[in-house]
Amino acid sequence: MGRGGARRRDGRGTERVLNRIPHILATVAVFLGAVPLVVAVIQFLLVGLQRFRHLYEDRPPHMPRTAVLIPAWNEAPVLASSVEGLLRMRYPPDRLRVVVVDDASTDRTPEVMRELMARHPGRVAHLRREDGGQGKAHTLNHGLAHVLGDDWAEAVLVMDADVVFDRDALLRMTRHLADPEVGAVTAYIKEGSGKQGTYLTRYIAFEYITAQAAARRAQNVLGAVACLAGGAQLHTRASLEAIGGRIDTSTLAEDTVTTFETQLAGRRVVFDGYATVLAEEPGDVTGLWKQRLRWARGNLQVTHRYRRLWFRPWKRREGHRLGSVLFGLVWYSLLATPVLMAVCSVALLYLYFTDADRSWQLFHWLWVVNLVCYLLILLLSAAVDPGTFRRCWREALIYPGLVSTCVLVFTALPGVFQPLLERAGLLTDAGSPQPLMVAVYAWLGLSLPLAWAAKLLSGTRLRFLAPVLLTLVGYGSLLSACLVAAWVQERRKAELTWDKTEKTGKVTAG
Repeated sequence: MGRGGARRRDGRGTERVLNRIPHILATVAVFLGAVPLVVAVIQFLLVGLQRFRHLYEDRPPHMPRTAVLIPAWNEAPVLASSVEGLLRMRYPPDRLRVVVVDDASTDRTPEVMRELMARHPGRVAHLRREDGGQGKAHTLNHGLAHVLGDDWAEAVLVMDADVVFDRDALLRMTRHLADPEVGAVTAYIKEGSGKQGTYLTRYIAFEYITAQAAARRAQNVLGAVACLAGGAQLHTRASLEAIGGRIDTSTLAEDTVTTFETQLAGRRVVFDGYATVLAEEPGDVTGLWKQRLRWARGNLQVTHRYRRLWFRPWKRREGHRLGSVLFGLVWYSLLATPVLMAVCSVALLYLYFTDADRSWQLFHWLWVVNLVCYLLILLLSAAVDPGTFRRCWREALIYPGLVSTCVLVFTALPGVFQPLLERAGLLTDAGSPQPLMVAVYAWLGLSLPLAWAAKLLSGTRLRFLAPVLLTLVGYGSLLSACLVAAWVQERRKAELTWDKTEKTGKVTAG
């Protein structure tokens, strides 16, 4: 009897452990939903360590002969101001040339270029491809063959036709090239519509503080930079020649591939947050979706292409740090955001239907973590770029979406709101599930299809509802939904098309 009783007790103990495993896994899954925000905070905290990299100290002026390469397709509205702005920069005129590669434009681009060459003989060149439409990388390669065909250029600045450089930007970038270990430098591209912007461009302005001003400074600290901004990338001639003198044409992320290849060749890539460039960004959801879908597909292609690099810190012996564990965590936390959001919602719902009290505790602590992280991000964003933050602080406050912001406020003041909801019977219930709690627990997952619906509405007569829906679900949810769409297109092996963002020329030098 004694042994039988012991076996029964052991059996019951094993059964209890097995029954707890789904709850343990669900608990872990809930907190995975906070990973992207936690990683974002880590990046902001790394910014403070940038001083130990000594990137800006004792950097005397260094002014190599620089050829500026501008790929252009139907860019007549923006070309004149961009080229004139380049020529007005504080840089020796005899050490700066501008080459515009016209990708078979059908607008007034050739006429604009003739006028520019007449005003600036010898400093502006126009290359025209009669057989165009193959994409930015092919256009750049046409220009690189011309620029590297003689020995004049010591450095090449690749930019977009619509960007406007700060007058000191190139000087700030070229100073890093005095270090022979540096192969490329990128600038801080800021959303440049200013007072002419829309609610969407203000969202983008805040996004760029986090994704560029903070994230790329953090990458300087890690010694692994994810991407040379396509609109402002400066290369040494030696670095370009080391990677073959050509830009990759097999992906939609030619700038990211160039960044990785530069570092794999043993040269450093540097982000200079004081070299600022203004760029025109999409002013409507349809334009933003096209742009970000291209970026997202490109990043997925890069992820697969360099799959043998991720989370391999010993690769540092090969002269680069792309295998850093923290760099891999930063990269994958962005790619995995839609999955983490959906998994978090499913886990909360499972716990709600199996252990309502536990689900409420975990929900509360999840949003406490999110609240702390988001407050830190807001404060650090204001410190990193106070001018831009003053312009977009309202969008920054509701960046996660109005619903999520309300949940954050509830988390901050549970003593005020929790008793009210409990008296209304909305938090815990011994009977049937409460619709409000089911909706709130499912919100992170639901926000993805709702953000996609906002994109669909933007192309219909109900387009006026798109901003309302986007405000509710959040700008970040729209980017995550776009990433899901990119996964689907990659899975289906959809045709690689380089959809150009329409420009209006509303960005001018400040």
